Amino acid sequence: MNNNTDVTASTVKPKKSLVKEIIRFKEIYLLMLIPLVYFFIFKYIPIWNGQIAFKNFQPVKGVLHSAWAGLKYFKEFFGSFYFWELLRNTVGYSFGKLIISVPISIILAVVIFESQRNVLRKIVQTLSYLPHFLSWVIMYGILLSLLAPGDGLFNDIIKMFGGKPIDYLTSTKAFPFIVILSDAWKGMGWGAIIFIAALMGIDPALYEAAMVEGASAWQRTKYITIPSILSVIVMVILLKIGTILDAGFNQIFMLYSIPVYSVADIIDTWVYRQGLLEFKFSLATAVGIFKGVIGFLLLVFANKLTRKIADSGLF
Repeated sequence: MNNNTDVTASTVKPKKSLVKEIIRFKEIYLLMLIPLVYFFIFKYIPIWNGQIAFKNFQPVKGVLHSAWAGLKYFKEFFGSFYFWELLRNTVGYSFGKLIISVPISIILAVVIFESQRNVLRKIVQTLSYLPHFLSWVIMYGILLSLLAPGDGLFNDIIKMFGGKPIDYLTSTKAFPFIVILSDAWKGMGWGAIIFIAALMGIDPALYEAAMVEGASAWQRTKYITIPSILSVIVMVILLKIGTILDAGFNQIFMLYSIPVYSVADIIDTWVYRQGLLEFKFSLATAVGIFKGVIGFLLLVFANKLTRKIADSGLF
């Protein structure tokens, strides 16, 4: 009898404590409710329509009444002449952005955090954050004014020294570097915010003790700063690995042109042309499912790997 009573009490108590916690922190849970509703409406409910990847979808018949096609559209995508080229470009840009943007964001965060001049710190923060709030349409205009073969700033400098102007945006050699570096320029300030927040959580006593021992600025950064924010760095990298097949549609779409298709075309731009412009909705959905599955597998693998190496991960 007593055992049953204890079991009942132990099962009821956590439920009561959970309700009390929700009531106690109701403001936080209300704030959390907004993104949960957003993801439920715009992310989870549309999963139902993912079945059109396995159907000959016709808008007139709708999702339920369209005929089944099996793996037809997956085979069409994998068997496409451009498949390996698209995969190479997409993964290449994603890894390039990861390798360049994350270290730059960390360096910028450390520089801002270590700066003793408040005015200079605010100016650097403002100038580095500003590009994030500009659309790629505006960024394209800025890049065009810098790289245009006729009157671009870089080509004006080249012509000043007697060289021939270069059309960077139609050069297959220059285009990948423009994509990766412009993405780093646009996102480094916003990416640094996360690392600055992590840096502010480090105990100042650690730096004071290191300074007493005569540690240089580089030694303090190497032995205190980086190890202290390592878990945050791992988290950011893992989140980026999970979206490795999203190489930045908006950016590529604004910058690319026919002469650089061989090095610029990524999965998303190909899907845009095939799925939307040619109304192949089933094919576009099949590619979306493929990207989601690969991203999930990469995230799980990377999480296990970092847990073994750095003893830190998302889950």
